[in-house]
Amino acid sequence: FSGETSYEGSVKSGKDGGVFLNGATVDPVEGFIRQAMEVILDEAVRKATDVNEKVCEWRSPEQLKELLDLELKDEGESESKILQRCREAIRYSVKTSHPRFFNQLFAGLEPYSTVASFIIESIKTSLYTYEVAPVFTLMENAVLRKMIETIGWEEGGDGIFNPGGSMSNMYAMNLARYRYCPDWKEVGLYSAPRLVVFTSQESHYSISKAAALMGLGTKNVYMGAVPFMVNATAGTTVFGAFDPIEEIASVCEKHNLWLHVDACWGGAALMSKKHKHLLKGIHRVHSVSWNPHKMLMASLQCSAFLVRDKTSLLQRCHSARASYLFQQDKFYDVSYDTGDKSVQCSRKPDAFKLWLMWKALGSRELEQRVDRALAMARYLTQEIKKRDGFQLLMEPEFANMCFWYIPPSLRKLPEGPELWTKLHAVAPVIKERMMKTGSMMIGYQTHGDKPNFFRMVVISPQVSRQDLDFVLEEIHHLGQDL
Repeated sequence: FSGETSYEGSVKSGKDGGVFLNGATVDPVEGFIRQAMEVILDEAVRKATDVNEKVCEWRSPEQLKELLDLELKDEGESESKILQRCREAIRYSVKTSHPRFFNQLFAGLEPYSTVASFIIESIKTSLYTYEVAPVFTLMENAVLRKMIETIGWEEGGDGIFNPGGSMSNMYAMNLARYRYCPDWKEVGLYSAPRLVVFTSQESHYSISKAAALMGLGTKNVYMGAVPFMVNATAGTTVFGAFDPIEEIASVCEKHNLWLHVDACWGGAALMSKKHKHLLKGIHRVHSVSWNPHKMLMASLQCSAFLVRDKTSLLQRCHSARASYLFQQDKFYDVSYDTGDKSVQCSRKPDAFKLWLMWKALGSRELEQRVDRALAMARYLTQEIKKRDGFQLLMEPEFANMCFWYIPPSLRKLPEGPELWTKLHAVAPVIKERMMKTGSMMIGYQTHGDKPNFFRMVVISPQVSRQDLDFVLEEIHHLGQDL
C-alpha cells in the first residue's frame, strides 16, 4: 500500500487506529446464550419455584461482596466463569417466585409474561414510534383499550405504560395540574396560586413524592388553599383498604376536581365479578393507575396509567415535539407514534407482557387468579383466628393480612405499654430468623402507635393451603422462645 495515505491504507486493511472495521465486532455468541438459558431455567425457574428450596440464601453485605467478586477489570473473563457469575447472581438473590415468598405486593412466576420479557430484551426496541416498534405499539394500544373497557369508560379513553405505579401517580398529578392551569407548562409556577392535593393518610408515598417533584411541596398534599386534585386509593399498601370512590366522585364532580384512583394494587379486582364492587364508581374518575405486575402477576415491571379524556390531553401535557422522532410527514398514520405522550424518551414495551399473558389465559383465568388469591387470604384469616398467640389487627378487605404473633411468655400480660413494648421487638427477630434459615419471607412494620406486626400478602396461585399452614407454624417455631 505504499503511496497511499495512512487513512486510505487503514480503510483498505480494515483497520482504523488499531480498531477493526470489517465484519461484526459483536459476536451474538449463540452458544453462550443457549448455555445461559439452561442456567436460568434450572436455577431461576425450576429451583426458585420449588417449595423444598430456600426462599433466600442469606449473606451479609460484606460476605456477599467477597463471594461475588464485584470488581470490574480491564480484561474480560471466560464464558465458563461468566456462567458461574450468572449462577451466583441467581443463588444469592431472593426467590420472589417461591411459594413461601409473601413479602411484597408481587410474587410468583408467570410463565407467559416471563417469555414476553425474554422476547422484549432480545428484540431490544423502544416504544416511542410505530416505525421502530410496530408490533408492540399495536399491542400496547390493544391492552389499553381492554383495560379502559374493564374500568367501564364506555366512550373510550387514553393511556400509557410506564415504569411503575409511582410514575403513574405522578402522571395523574401532572395531568390534573395541566388541566387546571395549562399555561404552567410554558410559564412555570412563579405567579401561580398555591395548589394542594387531597388524599388519605393511607395513600401511597408516591403522592407526596410527586408533589415534591412537581414543585407543589409535600406540605400541600393534605391541606391548604386551592385543591386541584383528589387521590383515592383502591387497595392501600399496608391494609389493602379501599376508599369509597362513588362518594368521592360525587364531591369531585360538584367542585370540578380531577379525581385520580391509585389502583396499582387493587385494580386487579376489576377482573372479578365477585370482587369488582370494591371499586364501585371507578367509571366516574378521570384517571387510574393499575399495576398488572401485582395481583395479575405479569413480570416486573408492568404498570399502566389510564385516563378517561379522549382529546389528547395526555399528549398536550407532555409533548415536546422532537423533530428527529415525531415527524408529521411520515408515510404512515403518525397517531400511532405514542412517545410524545410520555415524560420518558426510551420506553420498554411492557404491555407485551400483559398482552401475551392475557392471550394465553383469557379474562376468565385472570378472574380466577384474583378470586383464588382472595379465597386463600380468607382461609389464612380464619386460621389466624383459630390459633393461640395470633391476633389480627383488623378484618382484611383484600389480600393483605396484618397480624401479631404473641409468644407464650407474653400471653398473660394485660394490654398496655409493657405488652406493646415487648411485642414490638418480636416481629424483627422472627424476620431475621426466617431470612437466615431461608424458610420463607414475610414483611413486618409498625403503624401509628401500634407495635410491629406482620403484613402478609397472598398472590401466587402456586401457593397452597399447606404453605399457609406452614407460615403460621414456622412463625410459632421461630418465635416461641421470645
